[in-house]
Amino acid sequence: MAGKLILVRHGQSSWNVENLFTGWTDVDLSDQGRKEAAQAARELLQEQIAIDFAFTSVLKRAIRTLWIMLDEMDRMWIPVERSWRLNERHYGALQGLNKAQTVEQHGAAQVKIWRRSYDIPPPQLDPNDDRHPRLDLRYAGIDAAELPATESLKDTLQRVLPYWHSRIAPELRMGRNVLVAAHGNSLRAMVKMLDDVPESEIVDLNIPTGAPLLYELDPRLKPLRSRYLGDPEAIAAAAEAVRRQTEKR
Repeated sequence: MAGKLILVRHGQSSWNVENLFTGWTDVDLSDQGRKEAAQAARELLQEQIAIDFAFTSVLKRAIRTLWIMLDEMDRMWIPVERSWRLNERHYGALQGLNKAQTVEQHGAAQVKIWRRSYDIPPPQLDPNDDRHPRLDLRYAGIDAAELPATESLKDTLQRVLPYWHSRIAPELRMGRNVLVAAHGNSLRAMVKMLDDVPESEIVDLNIPTGAPLLYELDPRLKPLRSRYLGDPEAIAAAAEAVRRQTEKR
């Protein structure tokens, strides 16, 4: 039997509060985000799910979410692997911009295409832009040709899938319970793959922050069932908050 898979979107970040495009910008959790991470851990404890292996991105809002969860569950000793392939979708030249001001400049229709279409990315960063990942030390060992200057959700899926097959899937096949603490779009990519969600539907899927999504898988890693852990009303409210944040102008 395959191990259980738990996907957790990091808690609210400081730039979520400020309504800024974040992407690969390395911002931290807000106070609310830290509380969400701790509550996510308590939901796993309530279900008596012991995590054996954890994966996260190389961005601190996901890493800190994982730290808080492992501390709360007294599982800080388990193996943890970080990978840039689990990073948030790269928002290109939009990163750091205020979302409402971007709408005023480019129009709501164009910004909605950049944010919510499946295969149309935002404008890309200039290679010499200080925000370009090739200039960030955490990506120094990665071929610059692999580092994005912008991404669509489709691009994000193509980045995440190789890591799923090479690193995450083998741990699950060994029967280990795996926690992935990552980001809205890298997790949406994983959900699309697991549940075979059509391109036309995945763009409207909102993953709430700090709400563990539990998958029970067959030996081929096909979902038998999945559900969010925790109070249904709280989860619905968190999903609605994400939807409002997505539509915020």
